[in-house]
Amino acid sequence: MRYKIGMVIKGKITGIQPYGAFVSLDEQTQGLIHISECKHGFVKELSEVLAVGNEIEVMVLDIDEYTKKISLSLRALEESTTFQYHSKKRRKYHDKFGILGFDTIKESIPKWIKEAKEDEKKHVLKK
Repeated sequence: MRYKIGMVIKGKITGIQPYGAFVSLDEQTQGLIHISECKHGFVKELSEVLAVGNEIEVMVLDIDEYTKKISLSLRALEESTTFQYHSKKRRKYHDKFGILGFDTIKESIPKWIKEAKEDEKKHVLKK
């Protein structure tokens, strides 16, 4: 069988490593599901999500033409989770100097862009 990016195929898990799971696609072809492609969200231990011998459906994410390595995904077949943004809630933590707060990313982005542009100008002027 000739595999193509985007194909959904069945395979069998043949091995689990800390970085991902190996999946046998046929007698001669094997692919890898990277730990980040196992499911939406954080996966601490792959053995809690997958087990050797499981038969699963995966999507082909990438095929390296030179090494013939196939990257697979379970996450691409899951319904994506939605993220709700709560702008009024802020996390606070304490340190030995008092309370420190986190600015939300939305509030920080304009500052980061401004700093990046200033750094770029400095770099250009030095040349």
